[in-house]
Amino acid sequence: MKNSKSQTTLNEKDALQDMIGAEKQLMSLYAVALSEGSSKTVRKEFAANLTAVAGSQYELFAQMGARGYCAPVPAEKRLVDDVGARFKKEQKSLKAR
Repeated sequence: MKNSKSQTTLNEKDALQDMIGAEKQLMSLYAVALSEGSSKTVRKEFAANLTAVAGSQYELFAQMGARGYCAPVPAEKRLVDDVGARFKKEQKSLKAR
């Protein structure tokens, strides 16, 4: 049994998954901070950081795909159409209020 950090090693896939998870969490934190920012300057900085982290997260995702660690499955057209129809219906109901 491995008892310490020095005895634990990550393979490349595990390391990339940890990194992408950290980037996603950071994106969530910046999104909350952006929504609660009290000045234009602070909000602008949070927005810039959120955009930068989103770019980094996508680069990691692309690297994982290039290495065969994840392969997104295309959505069925019917499912995409159903979600789009529900979205439009919800939009109309919100506008009617």
